[in-house]
Amino acid sequence: MYDIVISGGEVIDGTRAPRRRADVAISEDKIAAIGDLSQAEAGARIDARGKIVAPGFIDVHNHDDGWMLRGAHLTAKTTQGFTSEVLMADGISYAPVNRHTAPHWLYYLRALNALRLDEYSGWESWEDYMRLLDGAVYQNCSAHLPYANIRALACGFRRIAVDDFQMRSIKHEIRRGMQAGAVGVSTGLDYIVQCFSTTDELADACEAMAEFDGLYVTHVRYKKGLLPALREAVEIGRRAGVKVHISHLKAPSGEEGDEVLAYIDNVARHEVDLSFDVYPYQPGSTMLTYLLPYDVWEDGPLAATGKLADPEIAARLSEGMPSFRLDPDHIRLAWVAGKENAVHQGKSLSQYVAEQGLPIEQVMMNLLMEERLAVLMVLDEGDDRLVEPFLQHDLYMMGSDGIFHEDGAVHPRVYGSAGRLLGPLVRDRKLFSLEDAVHKMTQRCAERFKMPGRGVLTEGAFADVVVFDAATVGDHATFDQPHQTCTGIEQVLVNGVAVIRDGAPVDELPKPLPGRFLRYEQ
Repeated sequence: MYDIVISGGEVIDGTRAPRRRADVAISEDKIAAIGDLSQAEAGARIDARGKIVAPGFIDVHNHDDGWMLRGAHLTAKTTQGFTSEVLMADGISYAPVNRHTAPHWLYYLRALNALRLDEYSGWESWEDYMRLLDGAVYQNCSAHLPYANIRALACGFRRIAVDDFQMRSIKHEIRRGMQAGAVGVSTGLDYIVQCFSTTDELADACEAMAEFDGLYVTHVRYKKGLLPALREAVEIGRRAGVKVHISHLKAPSGEEGDEVLAYIDNVARHEVDLSFDVYPYQPGSTMLTYLLPYDVWEDGPLAATGKLADPEIAARLSEGMPSFRLDPDHIRLAWVAGKENAVHQGKSLSQYVAEQGLPIEQVMMNLLMEERLAVLMVLDEGDDRLVEPFLQHDLYMMGSDGIFHEDGAVHPRVYGSAGRLLGPLVRDRKLFSLEDAVHKMTQRCAERFKMPGRGVLTEGAFADVVVFDAATVGDHATFDQPHQTCTGIEQVLVNGVAVIRDGAPVDELPKPLPGRFLRYEQ
């Protein structure tokens, strides 16, 4: 007797193989059988006639680290069918830390990843943090080792060259994390601490994970220019002897997109084992502090607020704003921590500046000081069709880059990424087949990010399953109304446990909860 039989659906197994009509049986946390199971005994049956039965979706780039610790069920993600999350992107997260660096990271990451200083419970190692999530959340999670956290442990937050003693400490921490089950090392080279790292330093550090088949996952130096930044990432991977994955790769124009994809196809993929992710939108989102000169960070985030009052810093920001790729009309305030400034969420930066009646640099400094750095922005970077050639590429896989705030004017990617890929981009834009779209969110991700037994519907695989309606699946979140869930995602199971039933979240589940820490073991 099986625990559950999902009957009558069309199975897309994640491998790009054509769909086929079959029943899927689940026993405990595994797929027990696939075929004609109409006569089989089952504790429960799910009627999937006219629906697609697929492996659970995997989000390889997101900012859910803090949200998963704060709340067990991130319904913005499970209502899209995401059953597994790869955490600690862009080289910045909440572990590893020590008692000196932990307050800095909670302060710095508030706009991106939610946690408050009073929510720190004393964890230090990467493994300790991941264990806090094991059996305490609705989704599975694996994670990178965030390089900025590791560099801060060895060097502090200073703008310095890493010496031999410090590099030995960095490599030791990387090996320790890889042995604990990390996927690889992530960097975000436009962000704090790691913005001071050289190519030589990063190549040297990444050598420590080569023996573990680690993956170098990088938000490249976009401020340097896209092609030079990509070349640096490839050089780091080649010199370190590791695979390379580029985070949220897209281009500001069709011409530059063609240049980037030509470089990938003609050069990069022949020099390293390469892949990339991006969400199916052209606009982006990040912390407003992204626009600040790096001098602000040299003594760490807790000292940064005081530096914002420095006229020299304001002058440098004023000089730098015209060189940023977007003008203030295309930068939108998405979320602030304080209630008083929440009325400005959704306004363009230019509108907000005009209302304040002060120079733009002073307005930005004042807002960041008032909000203790915790300001999120959305960047209008153009037509969504610019990202489509990247979505079609064979090295692409899904990364939502979602940043969640339930009371913010957030980017709709946190609610709509999977629905948009499966629905409009298949049905309307006809960019790829439904089988290919599923593959880009399942087997492709599981193989690259070291999740054995995930991302496929085969006998013996883990029972992470999504049942959706191919005719109605789609995204509804917009920039003006971002908190709109996808339609068409009807059933979602994580390790054989229903977390979405008949399109609605399952609110109460017995503990331990179904989500697991997916420790990578060679």
